Amino acid sequence: MDYGAVMFPTEYSIAPDELARALEERGFESVWFPEHTHIPASRKSPWPGGGELPRDYWSSYDPFVALMAAAGATKRLRLGTGICLVIERDPIVTAKEVATLDRLSGGRVLFGIGGGWNAEEMEHHGTIFKSRFQRLREQVLAMKELWTKDVAEYRGDFVSFEPSWAWPKPAQKPHPPVLLGGESSYTLQRVVEFCDGWFPRARNAERVLSGLAELKERAATAGRDMKTISTSVFGAGPDPATLDKWAAGGITRAILRLPPEGRDKVLPLLDQWAKLVKR
Repeated sequence: MDYGAVMFPTEYSIAPDELARALEERGFESVWFPEHTHIPASRKSPWPGGGELPRDYWSSYDPFVALMAAAGATKRLRLGTGICLVIERDPIVTAKEVATLDRLSGGRVLFGIGGGWNAEEMEHHGTIFKSRFQRLREQVLAMKELWTKDVAEYRGDFVSFEPSWAWPKPAQKPHPPVLLGGESSYTLQRVVEFCDGWFPRARNAERVLSGLAELKERAATAGRDMKTISTSVFGAGPDPATLDKWAAGGITRAILRLPPEGRDKVLPLLDQWAKLVKR
């Protein structure tokens, strides 16, 4: 099982390039940056984490710009969006950003995506909460066309464009892995249908393993080889027993959650967690 780390990169946290170098030096496989374009001040949508929403959610850097800084500071560290809110983005522009980052980093992108939870945030972008997953599916399929076809076209209810040229193509073939966040049975079916990885949160250790078992059943029913589907647990804690259980159960990657703090707090944590990685 590989180990990554996720953190909201902000102006008051350790810089993305310094964090990336520190992770690579300590043997981590990947770095992950979340995304929120903004947070509406009405705060109508409750935060799934409960309580007050941390300010990091409206203070984070653009994930692709931050990941490019991380790419320039490292050689092998993989670069993940955790998660990219594709339903708030134009798919043609996003496809180019992903392909550009993958090309300039030498094929190191892991494209984590999700449907999002903040209804009013996505509505500011013209996305309706109830239909967000239909939009997400079309956007992913459209981006795959742009990444893999010399002349790409897509026609759907939410995304539509005529035959077009779009370069660069990603360095990874056929394209960077698309990892879908969520824990529901609907999510698992979507992973089997049009994604390359499952991206559950680490809120319930047993639910992760039961979800993996269900994912295997759904993949078998659809004729999908599980070797083509990775499993990355997002926001994991540094508990060796839980991590070992996940590794034994077949989880591909554990992504440890870092606080968006300065180097004086983050680097000592990474020194501690490096012992887990070296095991």
